[in-house]
Amino acid sequence: MRALEHKIPPPIITLLTAAAMWGIARLSPVIETGGPIRLAVAAALAAVGLLFAAPAVLAFRRARTTINPVDINAASALVTGGIFGVTRNPMYAGMLFVLLGWMVFLAAPWGLFGPVGFMLFITRFQIMPEERVMAGKFGTQYAEYRQRTRRWL
Repeated sequence: MRALEHKIPPPIITLLTAAAMWGIARLSPVIETGGPIRLAVAAALAAVGLLFAAPAVLAFRRARTTINPVDINAASALVTGGIFGVTRNPMYAGMLFVLLGWMVFLAAPWGLFGPVGFMLFITRFQIMPEERVMAGKFGTQYAEYRQRTRRWL
């Protein structure tokens, strides 16, 4: 089975994206908003991100399969219940929501390039290679799961 096309863990990609968004925010106009409302929306989006990612990590632990996205070949179980019934990639969706919260916190509309770029990169260089490996490992079971559950939301 093919290895992933990169070796950078998605949490590091998320941090690099957040840093780039911060740089964009410093160089571009910001939207003047009420601080408490902006902070509440940013916190809510980040909390949604954690509500996606945390149960996914716990589900992987319960199934005794790897959470290491760079070594997808080590996956030993197909997890389809719980949050995985909502999205096939709840950890990546969680990271995306955290980045959206960061964008709101920064109040920089150009910062939207961060979450969009993250989503495009993760889909092409992380999710699609993972899907090839999972299809090879879990065959029909994974094909059925793909048909009933969206990649993102």
